[in-house]
Amino acid sequence: MDFDLVIFDCDGVLIDSEIISARMLVAELAGMGVSIDMAYVAHHFLGRSYPTVMKVIKQDFGVNLTPEFEESYRTRLLAAFARDLKAITHVHDVLGALSVPWCIATSSSPVRAKQSLGITGLSEVVGSKLFTASEVPNGKPAPDLFLHAAAKMGATPARCLVIEDSLNGIRAARAAGMPVWRFVGGSHLRDTWQAEPEGAIPDLHFDSFADFASLTANRLANPTKA
Repeated sequence: MDFDLVIFDCDGVLIDSEIISARMLVAELAGMGVSIDMAYVAHHFLGRSYPTVMKVIKQDFGVNLTPEFEESYRTRLLAAFARDLKAITHVHDVLGALSVPWCIATSSSPVRAKQSLGITGLSEVVGSKLFTASEVPNGKPAPDLFLHAAAKMGATPARCLVIEDSLNGIRAARAAGMPVWRFVGGSHLRDTWQAEPEGAIPDLHFDSFADFASLTANRLANPTKA
């Protein structure tokens, strides 16, 4: 199949942020008396928005995460990003060379997404091609965000290729009727690999963006660069 649009997830796909945010969340919740580990974060939160974190922690531990907690967590997280965050290797080259339109569809807040892209030097190349879960009623694994991104970019869902790392992101792409490839080269997947249940099985796995050009050869429909 030829693809008219490539939709990238951001965290864990374009930037190596998931391992940083997971460790920070574990540490911050410990201060609230909530004990979770990296496997718990991967199972419940990978690919999902902060409101989901609040809901699950309330359900599982009976703890309400206050606005003050969120502010402290986000402040510490952005400080950690400023210190440690890097783009995934070869991502700059891939985005600069893509021959079809592309965009980002992320569960991160607009503030976090924009700051992360700025820290990693991706802001200029991304420009306005950024869509966040704040723009739709339901975040991943619902299809809303991917369908929203496709509509904004003028693409038919079936001709969009989604690049995801999380099971919830894969589920969202499937629900949107979009082919999906899973990037498994992020640091967070080295020790927290999750089996792929029915409904969250990608069409292809790859672990390096050095291979992206060869994988997409003859599959990108429009010769005009985004």
